[in-house]
Amino acid sequence: MTLLSVNINKVATLRNARGGNIPNLLEVTKDLQRFGAQGITIHPRPDQRHIRYEDAFALSEGLTKEFNIEGNPIPKFIEMVLDIKPDQVTLVPDGNDVLTSNAGWDTSKNIKFLTPIIKVFKDAGIRTSIFVDPDIEMIEGALNLGSDRIELYTEAYATNYQKDPDKAIAPYIAAANKANEIGLGINAGHDLNLDNIAFFAKNIPGLLEVSIGHALMCESLYLGFENVIPMYLQRLSS
Repeated sequence: MTLLSVNINKVATLRNARGGNIPNLLEVTKDLQRFGAQGITIHPRPDQRHIRYEDAFALSEGLTKEFNIEGNPIPKFIEMVLDIKPDQVTLVPDGNDVLTSNAGWDTSKNIKFLTPIIKVFKDAGIRTSIFVDPDIEMIEGALNLGSDRIELYTEAYATNYQKDPDKAIAPYIAAANKANEIGLGINAGHDLNLDNIAFFAKNIPGLLEVSIGHALMCESLYLGFENVIPMYLQRLSS
């Protein structure tokens, strides 16, 4: 079964909009786990516009499920991850000026930069994942970096799903087959939602985990977390 990790960045955005501590991130993560979420994902950015670095430390004390920290491996991020030692770190090449993640790593061009960083995390016992487009060369490059897993960047799939699901998912199937062939674990995320997640999970061989935030939070405004989490789990196991 594919595991569901819930990204809570948008909860922090809502909190930060008014200051104070409502909604309370720790209470939200406890509820999400109680409702069935199998992991919690956060993505602190340098400008701390949603998740703050202090949140990462506080949350690490209250989680009973898998903890996944995403981000660009700037020195402050690396130091934080090594202090917290989450179950997984996902490296994402987002610059300071981007609104949201918009591309995967070029694992060939960044091999000298990423390889020693990944080694540091793995030596600390932290599973590493690299955010990549569904490109065979980039996936082979992820193996050369020493990464444990890839996270497939799924915006293109989500954008094209309504027009032609089979065409939209084809490059992701090829990417997953290559990852399985060379021994890389497979995660996925970005713009997956209740409409497109079941088809994706059904067709991607060896899909270990999806990380979903924005869509799940928006859907939950209408349906409620307690209803949305089991709905995702049902689609991932169908």
